[in-house]
Amino acid sequence: MEGLIPVINKLQDVFNTVGTDVIHMPQIAVIGNQSSGKSSVLENLVGRDFLPRGTGIVTRRPLVLQLIHLSKNDTETRMHDGKLVREDEFGKFLHTKNKIYTDFKEIKEEIENETNRLSGTDKGICPDPINLKIFSNRVVNLTLVDLPGMTKLPVGDQPPDIEIQIRELCLRYISNPNSIILAVTAANTDFATSEALKLGREVDPEGRRTLAIITKLDLMDAGTDAMDVLCGRVIPVKLGIIGVVNRSQADIKSRKELNDALKDEASFLQKKYPSIASRNGSQYLAKTLNRLLMHHIRDCLPELKTRVNVLIAQFQSLLASFGEPIDDKAQVLLQVITKFASAYCNTIEGTAKNIETSELCGGARICYIFHETFGRTLESVDPLGGLSTRDVLTAIRNATGPRPALFVPEISFELLVKRQIRRLEEPSLRCVELVHEEMQRMIQHCGTQQEMLRFPKLYEKIVDVVTNLLRRRLPPTNSMVENLVCIELAYINTKHPDFSEAQSVHKMMTEMTVTELTQSHKLSRGDVLHKQQNEEKGALSNAALQENLNGGTWKISNLIRSSKLDISADRSSESGSQPNSAPSSAAQSPARQLNPANRRSGINLLPEVPEQAPVMKLSTREQRDCDCIERLIRSYFLIVRKNIQDTIPKAIMHFLVNYVKDTLQSELVSQLYKKEEINILLEESEHIATRRKEAHDMLQALQKASHIIGEIRETHLW
Repeated sequence: MEGLIPVINKLQDVFNTVGTDVIHMPQIAVIGNQSSGKSSVLENLVGRDFLPRGTGIVTRRPLVLQLIHLSKNDTETRMHDGKLVREDEFGKFLHTKNKIYTDFKEIKEEIENETNRLSGTDKGICPDPINLKIFSNRVVNLTLVDLPGMTKLPVGDQPPDIEIQIRELCLRYISNPNSIILAVTAANTDFATSEALKLGREVDPEGRRTLAIITKLDLMDAGTDAMDVLCGRVIPVKLGIIGVVNRSQADIKSRKELNDALKDEASFLQKKYPSIASRNGSQYLAKTLNRLLMHHIRDCLPELKTRVNVLIAQFQSLLASFGEPIDDKAQVLLQVITKFASAYCNTIEGTAKNIETSELCGGARICYIFHETFGRTLESVDPLGGLSTRDVLTAIRNATGPRPALFVPEISFELLVKRQIRRLEEPSLRCVELVHEEMQRMIQHCGTQQEMLRFPKLYEKIVDVVTNLLRRRLPPTNSMVENLVCIELAYINTKHPDFSEAQSVHKMMTEMTVTELTQSHKLSRGDVLHKQQNEEKGALSNAALQENLNGGTWKISNLIRSSKLDISADRSSESGSQPNSAPSSAAQSPARQLNPANRRSGINLLPEVPEQAPVMKLSTREQRDCDCIERLIRSYFLIVRKNIQDTIPKAIMHFLVNYVKDTLQSELVSQLYKKEEINILLEESEHIATRRKEAHDMLQALQKASHIIGEIRETHLW
């Protein structure tokens, strides 16, 4: 089991090269208040004076210290860089690669220089660790992390939040579930108020991985001792409490050897605490830490293996998503274009791999627009909407011209129904617009996020090409939709097989009119029918009237009649069959109008032609005529609306959707596959290139770590 700590040290080296914390390595994190003696404890474990000294905060970067025991067979003496190197005791820094430090003063200077390099000289701290390996035949295998001492108030050039920074840095290391917490407290302070133990309890409330160290036992007040604390009577700690005696500041200044200091420590413990002297001291601490770390590594190793294997799979998948470095750019360009075009067409057809589940998109949304949005909009259009009874009556009167009509003129129906059919054009064009918007929105769903990030210029060009293609197809689609409406307006097919209402209404109105005239005016049925045919022919030939009414305003500029026209009055005025009657006022009208006196006085004997029809109560016949026209309009409008609801989606599919689907790939190739632009289009973003390199380095580190763990045999564990 002695071989476990070197394995963990190798893993530590592997992951330090990539600078990541994805693996929680088993290690010992040393925390304590400022000047509590943490550095002295570490120097006692190494047996060398190698850490910077001074007042205030000295440790300003985490120091990952790997102690590697060298046996006698591992030591040899040889020349290195012109110097005689004793390879039984030397140090190496990770940041200086393979440089060997045999002088521990140089190690101290390098720690100071590397600290100032990133932390500056203003007493600020930096979370980036310094990695140091010490090879010696006087150490036991250990991995420790020396953390900055906790403080309360900033001193000198320290930042105002120095306490929070140090606390967060310490929590970052001791929160690692695979770490052992070494809580250092000075014996001349109240152990119950130890900040190190308090911080350790936050992440390890049960104390399963906390070991307490009591320093400066020789500095306690006379007449007092730490027996109760060391025996766990004050605050029990599950992994134990070990007391040590460090060198005093006077010993450090006088350069007292650590070997002598260790002898004095053993003498003090034997004299002051003879019953527990064997369970305290720096040498006992080193052996205890070695034992605890090995058992802790043994317990963590299965989980560590699993974690490494899981991360290997994750980073392999991540690296694959970033894509391999490009060798043949032309081939990659064609692949991206083909992939996008295929995804776009599949989204329309509903066969895309990643089908959206949160909302309708692509072909499903287009179908919804056709049959729900557009269909319901057409159904909500009232066949008689915007058409009042006055409009219908006015159209009937205008269609008769100067002659009173016996029957309802067909031209009035045609002009009014065209006005209503035109109302279907606006929702039809809006349907085209909605489909166009959806096809534009589909562009963002057809490229994978990684490819869009990897080739931002290429995807920007793809969006431009598809957008321009959709924009070019919009005018012909709109034109076709307008033509479909114009086709319905071009010919009002009253002989349509579904327009049965016209036959029944026409027959009913004819019978009613004929019956009325034959009864009230004593005309024969043949005369009445002959007059109806003549009136219909005259009305249909009135092209000028049709042009005026086509605009849809239906305002009357000139009313020929200011009162109700009655055919009986027309017939009585035309007959003149009463020989004994007095001359009528109508016979005198021409003479009165030709009177020069009247002309000079500006007298107008005719009433003003009204701009609008006066408010009147409809007669029975007028009401019957209006009802007839309205029934005909409603019946024919429903036929046209059904045609529009069927043909508009077909036109949009042919002129817009299917056309884009069929020509998209050829359009992309013709616009983008140009030799002089390939390098520009396939220029990767710096973000993706950086992340690919990081993922590649991490994958190599994980694979190397898996190989190292795989070398451990069962005999190493038990």
